[in-house]
Amino acid sequence: MSDNENVKTDADWKAQLSPEQYHITRQKGTEAPFTGTLLHNKEEGTYTCVCCGQVLFASDTKFESGSGWPSFYDVIDQANVTLEEDHSHGMTRTEVLCSQCDAHLGHVFPDGPQPTGQRFCINSLALDFTKDD
Repeated sequence: MSDNENVKTDADWKAQLSPEQYHITRQKGTEAPFTGTLLHNKEEGTYTCVCCGQVLFASDTKFESGSGWPSFYDVIDQANVTLEEDHSHGMTRTEVLCSQCDAHLGHVFPDGPQPTGQRFCINSLALDFTKDD
């Protein structure tokens, strides 16, 4: 974590987040597929980290992947996410974390559309959405 403001205790995170948000972002959980409030969001705007507010995704990179989670083919700034190998659940995946507060956001897969070929599969509960004016 690069910002001392985002170095919080477990109790701080539990006080700030809903139990579901805490489970996903701080305990690397996953929301059930097709349940996220942002899955079918088609409004223009910006998606930010629910924990620290860092800008992550733009609505013009969101696409319908059929996976059950909001999917994006690119991030606004590569420096705003950290990618780590994840060997949980008997598989190898690439975990996506917020680079500012280490929140677990979801995973990225190499089966997305062009121009990147990536599919950032992100939990709705890990995101806030701000509609463009």
